Amino acid sequence: MNKLSKRTLIAATAIACTFGVAAPATANVVADPVRYSADRAALSLNPIGTYETGIFDASAAEIVTHYPAAQRLLVVNAAEALVEVLDVKNPAQPTKLFDLVTEGVKSGDGSRIPDGAVVNSVAVRDDGLGVLAVEAPTKTDPGWLVFFDANGDGETLGSVRVGALPDMVTITAKGDKAVVANEGEPAEDYSVDPEGSVSIVKLKHHRIELPRQKDVKTAGFRAFEKKLPDGVRIYGGREDATGVKPKYPVSENLEPEYVTVAKDGRTAYVSLQEANAIAEVNLNSATITRITPLGTVDRLKTPADMSDRDDAINLATWPVKGFHQPDAMSSYTVKGKTYLVTANEGDARAWEGYSEEARVKDLGDGLPPICDGFDTRKRNADGSKMTIEQLQQDQNLGRLNITLADGLSADGSCYQELFTYGTRSMSIWTDKGKKVFDTATDFERITAKVLPEYFNSNHSESNFEGRSDDKGPEPEGITIGEVDGKTYAFVGLERVGGIMVYDISSPERSKFVTYVNNRDFSASVEEDPASLGAAGDLGPEGLAFISAKKSPTGKPLLAVGNEVSGTTTLFSVDRVLKHRS
Repeated sequence: MNKLSKRTLIAATAIACTFGVAAPATANVVADPVRYSADRAALSLNPIGTYETGIFDASAAEIVTHYPAAQRLLVVNAAEALVEVLDVKNPAQPTKLFDLVTEGVKSGDGSRIPDGAVVNSVAVRDDGLGVLAVEAPTKTDPGWLVFFDANGDGETLGSVRVGALPDMVTITAKGDKAVVANEGEPAEDYSVDPEGSVSIVKLKHHRIELPRQKDVKTAGFRAFEKKLPDGVRIYGGREDATGVKPKYPVSENLEPEYVTVAKDGRTAYVSLQEANAIAEVNLNSATITRITPLGTVDRLKTPADMSDRDDAINLATWPVKGFHQPDAMSSYTVKGKTYLVTANEGDARAWEGYSEEARVKDLGDGLPPICDGFDTRKRNADGSKMTIEQLQQDQNLGRLNITLADGLSADGSCYQELFTYGTRSMSIWTDKGKKVFDTATDFERITAKVLPEYFNSNHSESNFEGRSDDKGPEPEGITIGEVDGKTYAFVGLERVGGIMVYDISSPERSKFVTYVNNRDFSASVEEDPASLGAAGDLGPEGLAFISAKKSPTGKPLLAVGNEVSGTTTLFSVDRVLKHRS
């Protein structure tokens, strides 16, 4: 996802929090969360405690990770360019202990981290060795991986240099490697577009024995410059933006977003969001071994609501295809086979030097039109066939955001196909890229049922259909956890909010379990900033599952960082008791 909003919102104003009903454990656990469960659901998800920054719409709570030995939660606060360390021994009352600040930390390459560097991600090993992915003040410069002791009180230990815009870091289960996705986004004007890459950092056995710069290996994409699989999207690079043809256009174009490591600890999988693909990485040799395109969802077969101007919830089929374009992803093993679980958020390239974005109604207005003979596959209310002109009306498909980079005829004169961003769903894939399950229309269908007045609402304000013309509920964050021998996926919906839970124990037969949204829609913060404390959680970003064994309560928990409300909320994952009739 583009990081422009993060950097431009760092100077956001802190807002005092208020709450106008009988006070629960903390102000941002709302009095009546939105809930919906499947029949015979085995689990319920219940918000129990929240930590508030008081900062609105500035990414003040993003990625979260749990350190069980000290019962600490580490939360990336990009608004203040640091990590907040919370005490969660009592998860109903998370309490701030101190900040982790990276300015001035010396690196293994001789550099020091300057003022203006931004923390993007955090991970902690079982013994307390922590790592921070830190973006340089000029995002196209190489970033850092910073080390700290999660048992301590805020001191950092050192750092090593990695690739440009390190966006996500994770640690292998054995604790022997840290894996960093270096996104390598371009400068706004495309004067510089660094190569995307994945850095693998060999970790020492003892937490105070730090890696050196020579322990960093970086896997790049140059091997794919001439043998890229069909279906991997390469577009909008420096040649498109400036006319300058780079030496390694594929490597510059691919932007690693998120990393998950297989159970064997030898293989990582990295989402390449804009490219609509997943890369496989051999961690021992530090090489990219495969890039798998993810294909599209055909909206003629899978309904969605794609207009914010039709004044109705309208889950309908349309002649458009959606790229999966996952942001967060996770992995798990069933009967010895590795499966990948993706939150199919979608994302567009939208920079000063190049933008692929347009609305369907814009085609033909200074842009190539939809091709004559395009079959709309739609009927009007009177039964007549919908024309292209009618299709482009606001109440139909006209408002939908699409890409200009795909779907053109061979001569570039018109659009034969229409493509949009994301699939508004969660998918499960084999490690070779075969899709075995998709939630399809579930997220919109369920939220339409329980939130009819706020269907496809935005996060910063409460509205009706504010996001239907874009990416709908916008699934972004995902994590996996095991409860009572079953494996569950927890998916955060960035816009309308809330967490969807699915039983994915049998990948091909995964099923919906429950949905909870710790949000009070009567508080619309963009319209009334003073209502931030009453609004609950807005814009869930990072999710962390805490197993019963590692939980301070002895019961499983879910921690969620919410980038718009600036809140970090803990949920109890509770068994639902079965009663005989």
